[in-house]
Order: sequence, then structure tokens, then C-alpha cells
Amino acid sequence: MGNLVKSAIFGVCVGDALGVPVEFKKRENLRKFPVTGYLEYMSWNQPKGTWSDDSSLTLCLADELAKGYDIEKIGQSFVKWVKYGHWTAHGKLFDIGGTTRHSIARLIKGESAKFSGNIFEEDNGNGSLMRILPLAFYLKDEENIEKIYQTVKEVSSITHGHFRSVFACFIYVIFAIELMKGKNKNEAYNYMQSIALKYAENQEFNPKEIELFERILKNDISNYPEDEIKSSGYVLHSLEASFWCFLNSENYSEAVLKAVNLGEDTDTTAAITGGIAGIFYGFENIPEEWVAELVRKDDIESLCENLENKLEN
Repeated sequence: MGNLVKSAIFGVCVGDALGVPVEFKKRENLRKFPVTGYLEYMSWNQPKGTWSDDSSLTLCLADELAKGYDIEKIGQSFVKWVKYGHWTAHGKLFDIGGTTRHSIARLIKGESAKFSGNIFEEDNGNGSLMRILPLAFYLKDEENIEKIYQTVKEVSSITHGHFRSVFACFIYVIFAIELMKGKNKNEAYNYMQSIALKYAENQEFNPKEIELFERILKNDISNYPEDEIKSSGYVLHSLEASFWCFLNSENYSEAVLKAVNLGEDTDTTAAITGGIAGIFYGFENIPEEWVAELVRKDDIESLCENLENKLEN
């Protein structure tokens, strides 16, 4: 278990840092000049190894879970991130999504984290999917699927409360838990599909919503050609792209570089991909120089230890 937390969290942060310099770049452009490692400045004018909001919010969540599960405290850590640069790479925030900004503004005004998230169809960016992974550690021994769903829903809904975002997070967390248990890629993928579809059926979720997940739940997303995989900031695109990159690669660096080189929302696709690739391939598989040059590496490492200790006791 110990190493899994570190593999997952470094997996997210390293993927994010690889993608930050080329965020918004088009796929055609990256085909000509593919990213092969850390770059600096460019899109956000940040030094090498700098991670963004994806990692910040993942670290906020992990940090709170190391103290125990409290939805309001998780919400407050997001507030500290916005107001004081808590868990940012260099002490100040440089990237935040619209839905996340609006929701945290509600928290700042005193709204409960249970009701702060945006709930409309247009609020389905990838801002909760990119930070949800630490929850898989908290839920990995939970037998009750309803409890898993409700907890994922609660944490997603701090910012993203629409069903589509919640269900995407649920799919990702179930898949991550199965990888943690040592299943191979196909076993974990097939198990996640059957669990998610069965749960959706039992809950009588809106069939029109479930249909949107058909490529990932009823087919094998890894079989689609690259030009049918989109990499925008839309939650469904991010979910599909991260599974596609992970299932179509043989090691950590191949997975995250595939994600970055899809273009557009490069940091987030690579962070979401990096989390599951980290779990599956292990910390040792993340290139040493990428770990060494990651900003605040030691802080992230001690956070991972805190969370591991909490989970083991």
C-alpha cells in the first residue's frame, strides 16, 4: 500500500508539470514538435517542473484525507488555495477553471461545501475529475458501492455537481481501486464497466446521460483511433483520453507523453492519466529526472507519507 500513494500522487503531479508549458497547443503542432520531457516558460511562463491547479487541488484533498474525511475542511482547503496560494507550486495561483472559481467563491461567502458546486450541464469541465484520485485510497476497502458513489459525489460536487462530472469521477475511482488491488489493465477495465453499468441501472440514472458514457462503458475505449479521441477540458473527453493513453502504453512515461501530445488541455489529460499510470507501473517507473526536477518534491513526499500513515493505522 505504502508506495501506491506516492506512485499515484507523484504520477498526477509529474503528468501535470509535463503538460503545463504546452497547454492550449494544437495536436498538429505537437505532432511536429512532440514533448519528450519537461519544458519551461511557454504557455504559463513558469519554470521547469511547475505543476498547476490539477496537482494543487489533488494535494489539498490528499492533505485533508490524511487528517480524516471532512467535506467542509476539504472545501476550506480549496479556499486557502485560492486566497493564499496553499499547495501551489510557487506560492500563488496561476490557473483556475471557471466552474471551480465560481464554486470556491460561494465557499468564500460562507456556503457549505455540500452545496457549493455548479450543477448545470455547461458546468462539466474536468475540474473535479483532475483532483479526485486521493479518494480512491480512502475508499479502497469500502464494499458498499452506494457509499463509494455518494462519497465521490460529495467531493466532486464541492465544485462540479452535475451528474456527468460525478459519474466520470466514479468511473475513474472504481478503476483506480481495481488497479490498486493488483488487477491487470483489462480485468480492472472490465470490472469497472460492469460495476458502473449495473449501478447506473439499479439507480435508474437518466439513460440519456449514461449513453454519453457508451464509448468507455460499453466498448473498449482503447480501440478507437487517435483522431476520435478528443483532449479538450470537457470531462468526458478527459476521461476517455486518459483511459485511452493509459491502456495504449507500456510504461509511465509513454502514457503521460501520449496524453500531453494530444494537445489542448495537456496538463489535465496528463495529470489524470499520470495518476492511474503511477498506480499501475509504480513509483520506480516514473523517470528519476522528472521526480528530481518536480517543484516542491520534498513537500509532496512528506504529504504522501502522512496519508500512508493515516491509511495504515
